Formats: sequence, C-alpha cells, structure tokens
Amino acid sequence: MGEKITFDTEILKVMKLFDNITQAPLKDCFFDREKLIFLVEPGELGKALGKNKVNVAKLEKLLNRKIKIVEYSPDRLTFIKNYITPLKIEGISEEGEIVTIVGSDTKTKGLLIGIKAQNLRNLEKIVGKYFAVQEIKVV
Repeated sequence: MGEKITFDTEILKVMKLFDNITQAPLKDCFFDREKLIFLVEPGELGKALGKNKVNVAKLEKLLNRKIKIVEYSPDRLTFIKNYITPLKIEGISEEGEIVTIVGSDTKTKGLLIGIKAQNLRNLEKIVGKYFAVQEIKVV
C-alpha cells in the first residue's frame, strides 16, 4: 500500500487515448493479465462508459484488447465491490486487514477464487496498491 505508481510510455499513450475518448478523470491504468483496467475517479463511471457503453466498444476496437472500467472508491469494501462487478455477492465485511466476501453461489465463488486461488491473490495485489489488506477470503 502507498507504493508510488509509475507508468511506462505504452500505458501513458493508452491513458491519453482514454482521456480523449471519454473525458473522464483517470486515477490509474494497468494490465490485469490480458485485460486492460482503467480506474476512474469516483462518480465518473457513467461518463467513462459512455451511452450504451459506446466508449468501451470504441476503446476495445482501437486497442485490440478487452478492457474493464472500474470506479475507484476511497472505501476499501466499496472499491472491492466495484472491482468484482458484475459478479453478484451476498455480502462483504472486514476485520482489520482481512476482507471476507460472501459469494452468492458456487459458480461466483469459483470465479472469485480461480484456479489455485490465482484470481483471489491477484485481487489482493490490486487492492493492496491502494489499501492495507493482508488477505481476502471467499466464503
């Protein structure tokens, strides 16, 4: 948490393209495996997506890759909920630096955890860029 965020020239070009198309303030941009993640400031998700998600389609075509636009929140639990959307969860709670997500069904739990817990560890790494988090559990 609190690590300095740096961008290489490729990411800076992508961020500029995002800004030109959406006009939405961008907090961060990074790769999550094959997907490019754009983290927008609170309240800017609608602007970033565009009417009928037209901006998403335009960016995916120009960049030739899948993208995901996530709304940042200064609240750790809200940020996690925003990040895992569209997956439906029954609840989310925290105890110290341990976050517990209650999956709505077995399929959702499986998608959250991933093979050998790789999705869960990846989520911990991403959340850890912005918040103190020791572990994220799915029950």
